[in-house]
Amino acid sequence: MLAGAGPGDDALVTAASLRWLARCDTVVYDRLANPALLEAASGSAERIYVGKAPGRSGYSQEQINELLVEKCRAGRRVVRLKGGDPLVFGRGGEEADALRAAGCEFRFVPGVTAGVAGLAYAGIPLTDRRLASTAAFITGHEDPAKDESTIAWDALAKIDTLVFYMGVGNLPQIAERLIAAGRSPATPAAVIYRATTPDQRTVTATLAEIAAVAMEADIRPPALIVVGEVVSLRERLNWWETLPLFAQTVLVTRSRAQASRLSAALRELGAGVIESPTIRIEPPADLGPLEAALRRVGEFDWLVLTSPNGVAAVLDRLDALGLDGRALGGVKIAAVGAATAATLAERFIKADLVPAEFTTDALASALTSAGPLTGKRMLLARADIAPPALAEALTVAGAKLDEVVAYRTVRPDSLGEDAGAALKDRRVDWITFTSSSTVENFLALAGELDLSGVKLAAIGPVTAATLQAAGLTPTVVAQTHTIDALVEAMAAFGA
Repeated sequence: MLAGAGPGDDALVTAASLRWLARCDTVVYDRLANPALLEAASGSAERIYVGKAPGRSGYSQEQINELLVEKCRAGRRVVRLKGGDPLVFGRGGEEADALRAAGCEFRFVPGVTAGVAGLAYAGIPLTDRRLASTAAFITGHEDPAKDESTIAWDALAKIDTLVFYMGVGNLPQIAERLIAAGRSPATPAAVIYRATTPDQRTVTATLAEIAAVAMEADIRPPALIVVGEVVSLRERLNWWETLPLFAQTVLVTRSRAQASRLSAALRELGAGVIESPTIRIEPPADLGPLEAALRRVGEFDWLVLTSPNGVAAVLDRLDALGLDGRALGGVKIAAVGAATAATLAERFIKADLVPAEFTTDALASALTSAGPLTGKRMLLARADIAPPALAEALTVAGAKLDEVVAYRTVRPDSLGEDAGAALKDRRVDWITFTSSSTVENFLALAGELDLSGVKLAAIGPVTAATLQAAGLTPTVVAQTHTIDALVEAMAAFGA
């Protein structure tokens, strides 16, 4: 599959590319394919990087062609993941020719090309009925084997919007040739670096001045060059670079299984995200007590769940025992907050009680206010390190409480290479904490790393208190103790 990876933002990859990635045996990917897309492939899939950078050695095109043929002949299902669209300055046609000559079957899977998406993220329409009815994509770096340029500069000078790929190194010559062909030196122009990513930078000037302005701004590849009156609309339509968290790097310390939703919300606000899980969720060391309680779960009046992890642990274990949601038919379920209730709802189970404030103290108060607990059989499924306050409050209220460990929170061995390097280089703007465990584990793993100047976001007052006990001041604290509220608090601060 010669598949497009999109222009950089992994949210812009097509559903077709993701579908083939999930089914492949080998992924061959280039420098402009977002590495996050590799997570769509199975853990057993072979991953081969063949990226080339200007002025650096790497796989030649001939070597890439040979590699694809070799994998095909070995019976592998291969996805050749190429930045943008494989047939828009992506040499996909050459690779397909090599495959066809070798008798290999192939398919093209189109992608979103940077010449469309990159302009949109810079607030520059490719066409606009008021300013541009024609557009052209041009390579700024022709095949060096050609005897002379085959670009029709006289014809290009008459087209409303011009988008040059791979042309930053030749920008002075491009501007000179367009002006010599009759394009006005006063035509608006722009250069967009790493379009659609949190690293995006855009400079604008007239066609006569754009090369000098780009050089002064130290704009390097990969970048797009745009020439045309549509560039003037950027002043009003620039949206990506004005988002509240644009170009800010956020360290997400949540467990990897839960980080995706938070990471996606932050990326939608323009942030660059580094996932550095400081907790890993694992089954209890001894599953016996949990399984014994779940086999007789129908005997309980209440099942109390204090986190989405607890929901997953309980329902997954029910499934492992050959049971399902019907086993909970006569049991009332209390959830500590909206996220826990939502996780239940995803499994078609509705919580009977969710406190207005999403803390275990509020959950205890809501349960004791819901009616007399004297003699009520209650099953509390919790983490191994859960504080005792909730269990104590229910017991004092007269409940007959069975307390079982549903899951363990384990500290990883390190913060991860990317996170550690970013912290050492002081490239981290925010760190998010979604529980006291993430705070405690992060600080243990961070050691002596300097956190001065880094903004800290806490999901609620308990997490904030853990930060404060460690001598750190949270920059924002979510008011309703949910991921959405955490992101909203960070966005409000950024705005």
